[in-house]
Amino acid sequence: MLDYVKVDQNSDPYSIAHTIALNALVARAKSKGEILAHLKKRGIDNEVAQATVFRLQEAGLINDAEFAKAWTQSRHNAKKISKRIIASELRTRGVDQNSIDEALDEIDDESEYRTALALGMRKYSTMSRLDSEVQIRRIQSLLQRKGFSFSVISRVIRELGVQSDEQQ
Repeated sequence: MLDYVKVDQNSDPYSIAHTIALNALVARAKSKGEILAHLKKRGIDNEVAQATVFRLQEAGLINDAEFAKAWTQSRHNAKKISKRIIASELRTRGVDQNSIDEALDEIDDESEYRTALALGMRKYSTMSRLDSEVQIRRIQSLLQRKGFSFSVISRVIRELGVQSDEQQ
């Protein structure tokens, strides 16, 4: 694990940028876009920031493809969110579309459905006394917030056997 490094303000701009970037990487891995934004926020010249990021990529400390894969697995397994929302999060972090697509290919449709079903089952188990319309609405709302598609949500509702009064 990296340790924080003290910034020497008398050094050349490249070593200052390198130190700032290394300190940013201590907490967690970051994408190329996140490091560039951080350096810009800290007042580093764009040319110096680009050179620093290139140097860190060469050293293997920044790798957007690996970052995207790790982010995708973490968010899908821990936060139980859909591929659509994960892709959006990666885009806001400056990850290129090819790396995003590669990372999302590791989550198949069935895995996404199983995740939605597990969320739906957990929510359904807490609502036994509620009207079926309310149950459906709350499960749909939860799954929509997590970014699941209408087809996945419909499949989960059918699988759970929740039927509205109109369908009975």
